[in-house]
Amino acid sequence: MRAGSDTRSKILLPHADLPGDVVGCRPCAHPRRPPVPEAPPAARPAQRTRYLADLTPLRRSADFRRLWAGNTVSWVGQQMTALAVSLQVYAITGSTFSVGLVGLCSLVPLIAAGLYGGAVADTVDRRTLGLASASGATLMSVVLAAAALLDLRQVWLLYTVVALQSVCFAMNSPARSAMIPKLLPPEQLPAANALTSLTTNLGLMGGPMLGGAVVGLWGFQAAYLVDVVSFAFALYAMWRLPSMRPEKDGGRPGQGRASVRGGLRFLVTRPNLRITFLADLAAMVLAQPRALFPAIAGLWYGGDTKTVGLLVAAPAVGAVLGGLFSGWLGRIHRHGLAVLLSVGAWGTAVTVFGLSRNLWLGLFFLGLAGCADSISAVFRTTMLQAATPDDMRGRLQGVFIVVVAGGPRLGDFLAGSAADLASPAWAVVGGGLACVAATALIAAQWRNFARYDARSPQP
Repeated sequence: MRAGSDTRSKILLPHADLPGDVVGCRPCAHPRRPPVPEAPPAARPAQRTRYLADLTPLRRSADFRRLWAGNTVSWVGQQMTALAVSLQVYAITGSTFSVGLVGLCSLVPLIAAGLYGGAVADTVDRRTLGLASASGATLMSVVLAAAALLDLRQVWLLYTVVALQSVCFAMNSPARSAMIPKLLPPEQLPAANALTSLTTNLGLMGGPMLGGAVVGLWGFQAAYLVDVVSFAFALYAMWRLPSMRPEKDGGRPGQGRASVRGGLRFLVTRPNLRITFLADLAAMVLAQPRALFPAIAGLWYGGDTKTVGLLVAAPAVGAVLGGLFSGWLGRIHRHGLAVLLSVGAWGTAVTVFGLSRNLWLGLFFLGLAGCADSISAVFRTTMLQAATPDDMRGRLQGVFIVVVAGGPRLGDFLAGSAADLASPAWAVVGGGLACVAATALIAAQWRNFARYDARSPQP
């Protein structure tokens, strides 16, 4: 073929003055308008989903996906069992005091075993510990189901099983939480913790409702058997994991028995990690209004037990919404500042709730408080996972259990005492203001905490 004999071999370039024309062609009588640029097909959906919960950890890690799904299912089963036990104790005794002892039998072993569970998680293979503790919890649910089927109306048996279940949870939770940083890169930890927080709050809301329905339809044994089946998902997820032995810096396996004292000594000398616990205690101890909800429902709103239910549910609904719209959390790097702002927002919302006398306005600010608490929990958990050496993660997660379990109970006592000495309004408003003041004091005393950057985590 001769050079230039085929016009298709010419390079066609846009003309500078005539849009739509090309060199070598006559200008068109009606030049074409320049095309309107359009966003890439995936851009618009991305804009809509950037604020929704980030599912990247579920897509990127099959191990995390299985662990998250198994824990979600088993958590719902555990909440069903918790309600069923309370209902069964009341059916046997007819005593609300006896039902209250169920919570005590659960709380005391959880706090006592939490620290030691973390030490065990820093000593042995965490996968093995997770399997053993989940198997123990499954066995306890089997015992509850068998006792219900045999109609063994022994309250002491129920108390004992509840206490042993708490010990199993105190062993399982530090091990499971310490695994997450080894399954995901650091930048995905906020999204992973937001997903865990979301399912935890959904379980707290949906588990008791399902448990009440199942007990009403098929009896106590049905709820316990559902719990047994739900544990199978958690066991399968744990079984599929690789070995998870604690490692020192540099990837060397940890040696020797980890001590509780060593973990506490490490925490005392690490200000950023220590302040995450102080900030949480400022919120949960100083500004925890839930013990006053029965009195508030009648005194402020002229309501009844339904109003109490709304007040109790409002923070959980806010926490769930915070989890659903948590996609932006992964773009925040100043985690310390985020914790301080979230705790301050909790205290402010509680204060405004204490000043309001409109039910729906009060529910809104309780929901806002619950949302702020869920955000604080995500960043505090992420800081503990990212800034703690692997061979210390179990012990600090054990401290986390003690603070999370014990702080709100201490807050209940403080709020109830303050309301008895003054009034519910003074207790709620004063507690909220005290939380804000404590947060400001923490920010002023430890200024480096607000400068904590997730891209360079320092304990």
